[in-house]
Amino acid sequence: MTWRFYPRILASLAMLLATAWGAMALWYQLPMTAAGKSASIALWCLLASTLLIALWRLRPWIAICGYLSLFALLQVWWSSLEPSNHRVWTDDLIKMTYGRADGSQVTLHNVRNFDWRSDEDYDARWETRRYDLDRLASIDLATSYWGMPAIAHVLVSFGFDDGRFLVFSVEIRKERGERYSEIGGFFKQFELSIVATDERDALRVRTNVRGEDVYLYRVNMPPDAMRELFLSYLEQANQLNKTARFYNTVTANCTTIVFDMMRQIVSGLPFDYRLLLTGYLPGYLQDVGGLEQSFSLQELRQRGRITERARRAGDDTDFSRLIREGVPGW
Repeated sequence: MTWRFYPRILASLAMLLATAWGAMALWYQLPMTAAGKSASIALWCLLASTLLIALWRLRPWIAICGYLSLFALLQVWWSSLEPSNHRVWTDDLIKMTYGRADGSQVTLHNVRNFDWRSDEDYDARWETRRYDLDRLASIDLATSYWGMPAIAHVLVSFGFDDGRFLVFSVEIRKERGERYSEIGGFFKQFELSIVATDERDALRVRTNVRGEDVYLYRVNMPPDAMRELFLSYLEQANQLNKTARFYNTVTANCTTIVFDMMRQIVSGLPFDYRLLLTGYLPGYLQDVGGLEQSFSLQELRQRGRITERARRAGDDTDFSRLIREGVPGW
């Protein structure tokens, strides 16, 4: 094989990758039945394959220009897809948290406080709450696992010296009938939402209803940084209320959104693969000095596993204290 074939090989690989991406985009975004989507993808692949064959049998620049034109048309359609705050949402995400800060006093609207019996059986409550940031006393990181050890949902809980806890969670905003898909998260399938919840809602639904495994870690953070992070969540939530945004499995998820906020507060935070493999995020926090340094990561994980304590606590009004028994730093 002479060197003159290498550009065609590279062009072929690029066309194959672009064709695969286009097929996935069509599958996740075309407003059609499965049969209609399959037919559209078959047509897309047929056109792309024809141009790929032409790359080797005709003058390469003709095939490349033809493919670029075809892909440009797909990009015009892709760019026309806009996020929206107006869809038929599931009950637990039908509202979005928003609020305002007046000095140290914060008023939050649409704080979720559901009483969950199952994913289909619950008492829905949305509340307006007020918090004094001068009384902000702690931050905890919760990681919730449902299968793979490398993947977890990340929640941040703010504790106040009056015993109240408020959890902020970056969520995909599911429509009725939708299910979470990591692959769909790359293809504009979901909008992004930030919801503030009572701790008995956000953590208990994961341990007691959905069967997830939850770990709690006390985070070392100066009071000023805790306050700034709380206000950053508020600002992000207000922005999402005004302007919808797509969720993305890598670039806009429950960890990267928080990391972007933290980089504005704490300079020099390094980027790390564990920000993408969220199940390993506690190790990253320990390495940057964010967790209790007198314990190993294994000890923090063992003592921070709150799953069984949460199941025993149930709907006890002292839920937050009971799940923290034995957690280092408490």
